[in-house]
Amino acid sequence: MSFQEDAARIPGGPARPEPGSSEPGSSERQERAIPPASGHDRPTRTAALWVAVAVGLVVLVMLIVFFVQNQDMITVRFFGLEGTLALGTTLFIAAVGGGVLVALAGGARILQLRIANHRRKKAVGGPGGGH
Repeated sequence: MSFQEDAARIPGGPARPEPGSSEPGSSERQERAIPPASGHDRPTRTAALWVAVAVGLVVLVMLIVFFVQNQDMITVRFFGLEGTLALGTTLFIAAVGGGVLVALAGGARILQLRIANHRRKKAVGGPGGGH
């Protein structure tokens, strides 16, 4: 028994004419009722998580290699403070500091846009306007 024959027996399933009947247009309806297999399924959340973990591991390995290759000790001076730190660690701290600054600037811009959107909706009397 084929999948189509089995599906035709389910109540509410696609109607299928008997093999001997010649109802006009029935083959056209059948072709539209059963979509062809595309072979391109949407990725699942689990697959996306797996890819994210794999990319994260590659980045961590690259960071470890960076730290191992840049172990030279350097003197760092900042606002009168002075200390000795490994070059790789110093550059990593600087990169993280830059990322934090970018995140703060982006967060401030998002907050600014949300406030402007809230004021616009309130002035127009849209949803969330308290009417």
